[in-house]
Amino acid sequence: MLELVSDGFRKAQNLLQGKAVIGESHIEDAIKEIRISLLEADVEFHVVKAFLENVRDKAIGEIVQTRVSHGGKRLRATPEQHFVKICYDELVSLMGPVDTTLRFGSRPVSAIMMVGLQGSGKTTSTAKLARHIQKSGKKPMMVAADIYRPAAIDQLKVLGTRLEIPVFFAPSKTPPQICRDALEAAQIRGCDVVLLDTAGRTILDDTLMRELEDIKEATRPENILLVIDSMIGQESVHVAGEFDRRL
Repeated sequence: MLELVSDGFRKAQNLLQGKAVIGESHIEDAIKEIRISLLEADVEFHVVKAFLENVRDKAIGEIVQTRVSHGGKRLRATPEQHFVKICYDELVSLMGPVDTTLRFGSRPVSAIMMVGLQGSGKTTSTAKLARHIQKSGKKPMMVAADIYRPAAIDQLKVLGTRLEIPVFFAPSKTPPQICRDALEAAQIRGCDVVLLDTAGRTILDDTLMRELEDIKEATRPENILLVIDSMIGQESVHVAGEFDRRL
C-alpha cells in the first residue's frame, strides 16, 4: 500500500523534472499520477479529493522557479522541489496536528477503553500499551472484558504473565460489570491505570455496540482508543466515524 503511494509521488515528481517553469497542464499530469496511486492504495475518496484540490490550488498560478536567500547567496528551488514541498505541507496539514498524549484523571484509577472490529489486534495492542505505560512509571492492570471470543482471556493472561502485568477477569459476569469491578480491584492492588480489552465487533452489531456504551457509562474512561487494521483501506473512515458517533 505504501509502495503504491510512494510510486505515485515519484512519478509526479519525475514529470516535473528538468522543466524551468511548469504550467497548469504539467500540474494536472502530476496530480493525475498521485490520484491514481492514492485510489489504488484504497485511500478514502473524499480525502483524496480534498488533498488534491488543495495541492492544485497552491501549485497552479504560483511562480515555481523561486529564488531564496541563504547566507548571502541566492539559491533556486526547482519546480519539482516546489511541488514536492506543496504536497508535503498538505500531507502534514491533513494528518495533524494531533495530540496523542494519554489523559490520566485525578481519581485513583484511570481507565483506557480499547475498542475495534473483530480481528483488529486489540488484545495485542492492549498489552503493548500496558507495557509502555508501565515503563513510564505507572502501574497498569489489563482487564479481560471479551467473554465471547474463545481463548481471549487466556491470551491476555499469557501476555500479562510475560510482561509481569496483572490481569483482571471474571467470565461469569457481563463486560460492563467486569470493567466496573476492575476499577475497584485495581485500587486494592495498587494499580493506577486499567486497560479495558473489549470484545471485537462489527459496526452492524447493535447489541455489542450498546454494550460498549454501557462499559463507557460504567467506567467513565479518560481515553477511548480505536484499534484498526490499516489494510481495510477507505472503510476505516466509515468505521472510525461510527465508533466516534456511538462513543
